[in-house]
Amino acid sequence: MEMYIFKSALCLVSFFVFYKALLENTSLHSFKRFYLLLAVLVSFIIPIITFTSYEEIETATSLANLLVVNSETAIESQFNYIGITLWTIYGLGVLFFGIKFVRNLGTMIYKIRRNPKMRSRNIINVLLAEPIVPHTFFHFIFFNRENFESGEIPQEVIDHELTHAREKHSFDILLIELCLVVCWFNPLFHYMKRAIKLNHEFLADRSVLKTGTDTTNYQKTLLAFSSNVSTPQLANSINYSFIKKRFTVMKTKTSRRAAWLRSLLLLPLLAIVLFSFSSREIMPVETNDLTEDEIVQTSATREEMKEYNRLAKKYNAMTAGNMNIKQKDLKRMEYIYHKMSPKQKADAEPFPVNLPPPPPPAPEIEEIPNPNPAPNAVGAPKPVKVVAGVNDGDLAVPPPPPPPPEPEPVLDHIIRMAKNGATFYYEGEKISSDRAIALIKANDQLHVQSSSSNSGKPVVKISTKPIKLN
Repeated sequence: MEMYIFKSALCLVSFFVFYKALLENTSLHSFKRFYLLLAVLVSFIIPIITFTSYEEIETATSLANLLVVNSETAIESQFNYIGITLWTIYGLGVLFFGIKFVRNLGTMIYKIRRNPKMRSRNIINVLLAEPIVPHTFFHFIFFNRENFESGEIPQEVIDHELTHAREKHSFDILLIELCLVVCWFNPLFHYMKRAIKLNHEFLADRSVLKTGTDTTNYQKTLLAFSSNVSTPQLANSINYSFIKKRFTVMKTKTSRRAAWLRSLLLLPLLAIVLFSFSSREIMPVETNDLTEDEIVQTSATREEMKEYNRLAKKYNAMTAGNMNIKQKDLKRMEYIYHKMSPKQKADAEPFPVNLPPPPPPAPEIEEIPNPNPAPNAVGAPKPVKVVAGVNDGDLAVPPPPPPPPEPEPVLDHIIRMAKNGATFYYEGEKISSDRAIALIKANDQLHVQSSSSNSGKPVVKISTKPIKLN
């Protein structure tokens, strides 16, 4: 998780530096609006993109060795008290800024409900008694009631606020405010918020000047309405800072050629950021004995990661003396943990370390002689010991029992089971018969257990560790 936050921040820095250097002082205000919003969204997306490549493994032996190494990975983890502390601080920050966001939103709603309103087509003018600077929230424009009814508000100011309402600039502000709640620790989002709101002023200024308003007179109007009176965080206001920069940008005209050149420079920037901050994963492919559909999966799926994190978090919250872990949960966590890639293990919950010891092996059952053996049947002949060269030719003496059959080779047993339609499992994962034969060819020391299923077909389990009999 820490690596994801770090990569996301670096992505946002790259896009923001590009904006400040090449875009902010241009007249491409509509393009800049979508650029800033997409820069925030893409910065969250790029770190979770994973490019998968497949690496060929020449022999089945290499594949078997790889699986054995992965299955025997040591699980070494402990409670990460620093991580718990940081997550606690992060949660408190989210709570604080979340409450602040809800309070600001509630203030806007309260003003709308508690004050007189005048509708003008799709725009609603909210008239307040206190002295305020005109500001806009969605399609609500807030004016001082006395100034509005006496006609003291210039038309340029009204047109300015109408632009904010028509172009729905409040959607942008709400998006960046929510990002500030989630990523309150990243100061760059505060700079992004200022850039977004400043660009909204550029858009409103351009809209007013397009009506034929004289630039000099409009700038004097902005200076007259600029003040130190605070405005709501969620609203667009005409007295937003950077007046000097707004005056400079008003006179800027960016040529079409310069606009295309700056737009084309975005492509190498996006390629560099994508290559630098995305993830790469190598999946092995055994080419000699496995088909394309039997590629070995060396990473857990998203659903498996969610299941593992849920179980690990549950048992990590228990103390060593009170931990009571279910056997099926333990086996499930071990299975998913062995499938994880190194990156997934680094991002996942630590494996519970205070697990109960494994159950002791079942004691061997000694055969106790019966104190009251049944007597031999009456007249039953006693067994005759056959001695070579003495009585082995006597026809009355039974021949010696045949020697016990030699054990069937493991490979022959696997082949015979495959012909009988058996189902094969390796380390708990279902595999094909060809794969099972390849594993035994590569390592005939693997443990094999054969049994019958409810359907009557054989079931063969293969493992690198001794198999417990049920």
